[in-house]
Amino acid sequence: MAPLKIAAALMSALLLVQSPRASEHQLEAVFLFNFAQFVDWQPVAAPDPRAPLRIGILGDDPFGAFLDETVRGEHLGLRPFEVRRYHEVTEIEGCNILFISRSENERVGQILAALQNRPILTVSDGDDFAKRGGMIQFVNDKNRIRLRINLEAAQAANVAISSKLLRVAEIVRTPRR
Repeated sequence: MAPLKIAAALMSALLLVQSPRASEHQLEAVFLFNFAQFVDWQPVAAPDPRAPLRIGILGDDPFGAFLDETVRGEHLGLRPFEVRRYHEVTEIEGCNILFISRSENERVGQILAALQNRPILTVSDGDDFAKRGGMIQFVNDKNRIRLRINLEAAQAANVAISSKLLRVAEIVRTPRR
């Protein structure tokens, strides 16, 4: 994607965040869609260049039909977007971006362990998600959505996050035990 288009996509998402008419979950859905433009997965994650770019939701779905509507008819290169909903981590296959719902907060450690080293961008709005080993956490700060990114978690899964996205985020680390 051309650098100008990438910058425009990020600015669109950031401007939506400022909009008083959009709900928090609608904004998060737009971010999930736009993350695909700022992330590179290892080639093995999509051996078929026409395979759908899958956004998954694990647990309760806070987006309703809005995420489906956001990605309907959209493509990243030759790859159409697709939304899937999962109830168990064992169901997740072929997923590129996984939103882990707050309903799974108590199981986040187990979920992230099960997904460890798989090229899946993990995202949540759950408490301390990035510090617990998730890759991107949505944080509501004075009615604005901020991003916390755990770069170590992304690198461990061979998920490369663009410096353009990193510039607008707070970088966090998983505490060493």
